[in-house]
Amino acid sequence: MEKAEVVICGAGIAGVSAAYSLAVEQNISNIVLVDENPPLSQTSDHSTECYRNWWPGPDDAMVAFMNRSIDRLEALARQSGNVFHLNRRGYLYCTAHIEKARELEQSASEISALGAGPLRVHRSENSAAYQPLQAEGFEGQPNGADLLLSPALIRSHFPYVSDRVIAALHVRRAGWFSAQQLGMYLLQQARQHGVRLIQTSVVGVNLAAGRVNSVYLANGAEIRTSIFVNAAGPRQAQVAQMLGVDLPVYNELHLKAAFNDALGVLDRSAPLVILSDTQRLNWSDEERAWLTEQDEYRYLLDELPSGLHTRPEGGADSPIILALWEYHTRRVEPVLPIPEDPIYPDVLLRGLPQLIPGMGSYLHKISRPRVDGGYYTRTRENRPLICPLPVAGAYLIGALSGFGLMAACAAGELLACHVVGAPLPPYAPSFALGRYQDAAYLSRLDSWSASGQL
Repeated sequence: MEKAEVVICGAGIAGVSAAYSLAVEQNISNIVLVDENPPLSQTSDHSTECYRNWWPGPDDAMVAFMNRSIDRLEALARQSGNVFHLNRRGYLYCTAHIEKARELEQSASEISALGAGPLRVHRSENSAAYQPLQAEGFEGQPNGADLLLSPALIRSHFPYVSDRVIAALHVRRAGWFSAQQLGMYLLQQARQHGVRLIQTSVVGVNLAAGRVNSVYLANGAEIRTSIFVNAAGPRQAQVAQMLGVDLPVYNELHLKAAFNDALGVLDRSAPLVILSDTQRLNWSDEERAWLTEQDEYRYLLDELPSGLHTRPEGGADSPIILALWEYHTRRVEPVLPIPEDPIYPDVLLRGLPQLIPGMGSYLHKISRPRVDGGYYTRTRENRPLICPLPVAGAYLIGALSGFGLMAACAAGELLACHVVGAPLPPYAPSFALGRYQDAAYLSRLDSWSASGQL
């Protein structure tokens, strides 16, 4: 029987980061990664690849967690010569409504106070204090956020946004990077420290005297180990069932579309641009009549949620932009390949002009976009689960929702600290499964803010 010190189920960004932290930083030499798919080929390969330290409370756990993860991202970028192209273009939250502008300022003040960095408010179109973004790299950029309350100032820096936008919050410790390049860099380093990858699936976990004893694989092999890490992404609840553990998680399917911006509507140096307003789509009378008769799509006649966002993809000579909008989020069971939604690109192209009017030029005229996506595995309050499980030797790094890539470096580090018994950071209890045994904690969840989340 093969032996390993640690078996990790799942070779997405969570499993790879855990393997890196255990092997490279904690010097555990005999680690096996198990995944039936090539590493980083499922959910990790279909995100917007963005990151931010801008997270709501009610406490500072998520801000501290993301600050730590970004610290580690930046250190890896320096160490690797920025092989994964980390930038600090930021997130730009836009609104056309005075009430929403007040909400942006209020929530920004609260998030700033949690440790996300200072909030700078710019009310004049001549504000020299606003430091424009740099398209490439991440060094020398401001922290915190800039709230632009002058429409003229907004359009002088972001001329492509709607002239209806009256306020824009530019979150500065944010941007994006290449998920594949980061993941493969971590995996390469882990392999150099003895991590092995087996391309099959975990089908069972054997317990002896109430603790992990071995892991059964679909290829018929059995690996004796005393430490098992569930990093199974959308399948993490199923894998936990192999241990007799129920996880309070669910899956949502999130799609994204890649468009050819042949007209150059969105500046190639743009940040991630986000519409913080709800909207109703413009439909023709004929379309409205058709939608009224469709049970599946009738909701598209209603007011649709905020959160539509877009960014350029690739270098200065690339015509590609990415666009995402979760206007109809549902809990689903994960199915691969992901099911198609033929109406998704059309809905995006009807919503985008509210944020970037030039996008209206593409409605009914754009070549068919490429649509893909992945599953967000979430807890009720959209915080991760990185902790020991109630079976000796079993651990979980999961519920990373839509923030797995940005959180991966801190998540892998925290998981490794649990495994080796190293000191834990102050935010560790906030991501433990035991929080759901606290009645007071559960009673507060409905009042938590979702400000800044996508």
